[in-house]
Amino acid sequence: MTTVPVSDAAVRARPTAGGVDAVRAGRVRRPGRASRGGRGRRLREYALFLAFVAPNFLLLAVFSYWPVIYNAYLSLTEWDMISPVKRFVGAANYVDLLTGDEFPGVLRTTAYFMVGVVGGSLALGLAVAMLLNQRLRGRAVVRTMVFAPHVLSGAAVGLAWVFIFDPNYGLSRFVFELVGATSPSWLTDSGWALPAVMIVYLWKSIGFAAIVYLAGLQNLPKDLYESAALDGAGGWQVFRRVTLPLLSPVTFFLMVTTIISSFQAFDVIAMMTGGGPGEATTILSWYVYDKGFSDFQAGPAAAGAMVMFAILLAVTLLQTRYVERKVHYR
Repeated sequence: MTTVPVSDAAVRARPTAGGVDAVRAGRVRRPGRASRGGRGRRLREYALFLAFVAPNFLLLAVFSYWPVIYNAYLSLTEWDMISPVKRFVGAANYVDLLTGDEFPGVLRTTAYFMVGVVGGSLALGLAVAMLLNQRLRGRAVVRTMVFAPHVLSGAAVGLAWVFIFDPNYGLSRFVFELVGATSPSWLTDSGWALPAVMIVYLWKSIGFAAIVYLAGLQNLPKDLYESAALDGAGGWQVFRRVTLPLLSPVTFFLMVTTIISSFQAFDVIAMMTGGGPGEATTILSWYVYDKGFSDFQAGPAAAGAMVMFAILLAVTLLQTRYVERKVHYR
């Protein structure tokens, strides 16, 4: 028998019986099949992601993003909301707003209203929450009563308080007579109209702040209070050193949401004062409505709305960047 020499490379290249069987059985994938399968799987995942996201994104685009874009365009035009022609005027509406006599007063009123409502909601909401956090009889009923005004319609609340503030026949008259005083003309006196609206808005919004604060209080760690008691800390020290820092995430959340809602206090003002007397209760939201749907001046109304959007965006960014640094997350 003649022996045929075989090189080492040929031996290494020769498939073994087990390797041939593995390839035939499909246990060993040929090059390129894995990569094609991975790409197909990723494409299916992207398609599933788009299928879930597309409806929400479409709703946001139609009802949130597009109105802002179209409003920005209207702020650069002169239009009476009736004529089919919109005349482009550039930044003239913004110049008229910032240099006129009316708009700076509207900004001041908005600032007073926002500071009073936000500060009052946070302070009174925390006080009510700490009271409801005690072991009191009928606590569940009181919680429901405190939160109920928040879910009521702003128009209904405003209409009810119009009768309460009536200086001749309302509850306000009887309360002032108990202390030998005369009820002020809440809604017709320019000095009392804005405080009256703030009182109503606080009455409506305190319940939400109180319930959120109450949820935060009930989740605070008890061991910190026990340690503070062992160290001899008093009630005020515990509140200032332990409770307030631990509630800072809740306070930050309420601050952001209350500031945004204070700029949208339209329904209460519409039912109680209509922005008057004069311009005493005209905040930005009412100014935009009045310019657009009473004076039929779409350009100034849209410009005012863009200013309100810019203010809210700036306030939110400042809060997120600077105020959140003092928030203590556990």
